[in-house]
Amino acid sequence: MNALDQIRHAFDQRGHEGYGEGVSLLDHAIQCAAFAERDGASPALVAAAFLHDIGHLLHALPDNVAESGVDTEHESVGSAWLSQYFATDVTEPVRLHVAAKRYLCTAQPGYFDALSDASKLSLKLQGGPMTGAQAKDFEAQAFFADAVRLRRWDEEGKIVGFQGPGAAHFDAVVAACLHQR
Repeated sequence: MNALDQIRHAFDQRGHEGYGEGVSLLDHAIQCAAFAERDGASPALVAAAFLHDIGHLLHALPDNVAESGVDTEHESVGSAWLSQYFATDVTEPVRLHVAAKRYLCTAQPGYFDALSDASKLSLKLQGGPMTGAQAKDFEAQAFFADAVRLRRWDEEGKIVGFQGPGAAHFDAVVAACLHQR
């Protein structure tokens, strides 16, 4: 299977599963990518928005694993897997989107309070809000701004009953971002 077929297969196998937010992983991916497109993001960032939670599709853990106190480190799993096929303009925002949540909890007043209960639980497992020094270090990351934009779409992309494009709509942008082989 080529990379695009593997991505489709992962969504076919587990995309219907939830992750504590009231929408499926596939619905969440579609919403995040649609919002990235709406906001004029680059193709790489649209692809990252669509693929940012692929780590959830790659591990064999149940969808309620956070309730058992386990951090799946889906951002690292997903970024590492994607790095076989995509450049850093796709993989780094994926790798950093959890850190961006931790950052925003520190840097933006009221951000933590607006998080869903599931997101607050995962935040606790992921290290909680950053310290001031961690936030300063995060701001120095090459893909800091993209990760923060992705995180905002991640929070927005939890709309039950969202009417938007289907997954196939994003095939071309994902395919265009694949490494040339």
